[in-house]
Amino acid sequence: MQKIAIITAGGSGTRMGSPIPKQFLLLNEKPLLWYTISAFLEAYQDISILLVLPKDYLTAGQELINEMGITQQASLVVGGSTRFHSVQNGILQIKNPAVVFVHDGVRCLLTPNLIKRCFEQTIEKGSAIPVVTCTDSVRIVNNNDHSAINRDQVKIVQTPQTFLSSILVTAFNRSYQDSFTDEATVVEASGESVHLIEGEYSNLKVTRPTDLLLARAILDERKK
Repeated sequence: MQKIAIITAGGSGTRMGSPIPKQFLLLNEKPLLWYTISAFLEAYQDISILLVLPKDYLTAGQELINEMGITQQASLVVGGSTRFHSVQNGILQIKNPAVVFVHDGVRCLLTPNLIKRCFEQTIEKGSAIPVVTCTDSVRIVNNNDHSAINRDQVKIVQTPQTFLSSILVTAFNRSYQDSFTDEATVVEASGESVHLIEGEYSNLKVTRPTDLLLARAILDERKK
């Protein structure tokens, strides 16, 4: 079956304190997006990449695609006003049945192993949502009250959120709602169940300067 990765990279560098979007920040002399795209290509050489970017950074995206030598299998998509709309713009490019990975462009440390496990479960069950168990103590706040909950029951959701295209295309054929925080919530709103899969603690989302330092340390450790 065809494989498509919709890589959403429409964010800004606000929390990073950077003048350029964080997906183009350099990590060991390569932009974060380079690592993200490379992981998918290492997992499946026949995968198609849909890179969703802000309009002002399409040129930078094309330059990256050219440098990586993947002009035949990577395409650019203009991002929308929200994550939902950006993913929706990517989904509009899907014409044939496929397994579709939707991944945060700044989760640049995912491994080919996670990608393959998501693919295999999606073929079997229709979806694969990577999660890891929360390791912190957690409290729920309700107005002025708060209470502790069992952290073993709290799952931190990651990407690539992976679906059969028949499920994803149908789910995104709707209007945006504030409750749509990720693809899983959109699919559930369409009446479909989603299936979890064990994620990776190293699959962090680079959002703040400290995340970039941690990402660099993880890469250095992997080289050893």
